[in-house]
Amino acid sequence: MNALFARHALLPQGWCRDVLLAWDAAGDLTAVTANAEPPAGVEVAEYVLPGMVNLHSHAFQRALGGMTERAGEQADSFWTWRDLMYRFARQITPEQIASIAAQLFAECLRHGYTAVCEFHYLQRDAQGALYARPAETAEKVIQAARLSGIGITMLPVLYSHAGFGEQPLKPEQARFRTDADDVLHIIEALAPLRDGQTEVGFAPHSLRAASVGQIREVVAALPPERPVHIHIAEQQGEVRQCLDFSGRRPVQYLYDQLDVDGRWCLVHATHLQPDEVVQMAASGAVAGLCPTTEANLGDGLFPLAEFISAGGSFGIGSDSHVSQSPVEELRWLEYGQRLLRQQRNIAATPEQRQVGDYLWRTALQGGAQAAGRKLGALAPGKRADLLVLDDAHVNLAGVALADVLGSFLFCGNDNLVRDVLCGGQWQVRHGRHLAQDAIAAAYKRTLAQLRAL
Repeated sequence: MNALFARHALLPQGWCRDVLLAWDAAGDLTAVTANAEPPAGVEVAEYVLPGMVNLHSHAFQRALGGMTERAGEQADSFWTWRDLMYRFARQITPEQIASIAAQLFAECLRHGYTAVCEFHYLQRDAQGALYARPAETAEKVIQAARLSGIGITMLPVLYSHAGFGEQPLKPEQARFRTDADDVLHIIEALAPLRDGQTEVGFAPHSLRAASVGQIREVVAALPPERPVHIHIAEQQGEVRQCLDFSGRRPVQYLYDQLDVDGRWCLVHATHLQPDEVVQMAASGAVAGLCPTTEANLGDGLFPLAEFISAGGSFGIGSDSHVSQSPVEELRWLEYGQRLLRQQRNIAATPEQRQVGDYLWRTALQGGAQAAGRKLGALAPGKRADLLVLDDAHVNLAGVALADVLGSFLFCGNDNLVRDVLCGGQWQVRHGRHLAQDAIAAAYKRTLAQLRAL
């Protein structure tokens, strides 16, 4: 029997006691029964949560961690970091991309992510030529996801221009170059890989890198249930460039030109005017927030309180992977707002005053929507993606049930995720990924190769 008995499980209606969870061989939950008796021979856990969705990832950037933290002679910013990232990206082979992604995905699983949305733009070889199989590098990332066991939404990126007004790409951007036909061919090539653990969507990189006409062409050809992600309004420089080009701010320009709805995820959306906050929330689009990367790059702070008040949906991602922990993303999403507003307990509503519960459950729903997969809840028909917390840890000793998520997110820096089930398969046991040693060995070899260049 594929089953787990939870003394306490976070279900859509809230915490429930004595919950029997069962799943089938395909990795879907078939029954979630509260107030049950533990069947003989079924494993028992104390605290069980749905696994979190990482809705924004550039996997290859995991290997950059710690290498960009040296001040330059001029003021550093996102744009100086981007130049360093470009130089790094020119060197990576498909095999190295796979080993970096596997390491990242294993780390994400150990910290509580059970799904990832990969915003994938390393499409060409180091000389800027398409591979014999145009989907070569995307396939490598999907292979890494399957090796680690994490679920994945692959988002091939449309990246044609260096700036607004269809400026030509720079030589260091040659590996990213795709037009609408390229992206559609990649999406088509990936179609046979779609299954319960794998979805394929689309990502126009940004309004500066993809024209509105190109975006329309790909979206029109994409099945309507597939997700669409875009970087938007991340930096003040981007906002100024968009104003100079169009007379409108990025979010205004996007909504004026395209039909943005619940299939869209607007990544970062850091710099919004009040009317943009309301428009974005009303459209049903998900705000893809990546607080550790946004802090690392000096982006700014998303207007979270205003977005919550407007009824907006949001999720979290680790983006450049200076952190692989959903706890840290959610903690700093809240802490950034506290520093900005000089108040406490910002991420809450009159209906849900427990900040930890509000953050985890809201990010689950936004992440599931952005992934386009059956995620986000412990309920029949959803994927069997769940976390078992370490009830032996002192941070959970004697804690009231209402405070479990608050303790998980806001108490200390130990990883309280003990076991992780993903797609009905145990991938993490007692804090260790089952393939952790082999994945780490391959990753270390890749780092040695890259740092020798």
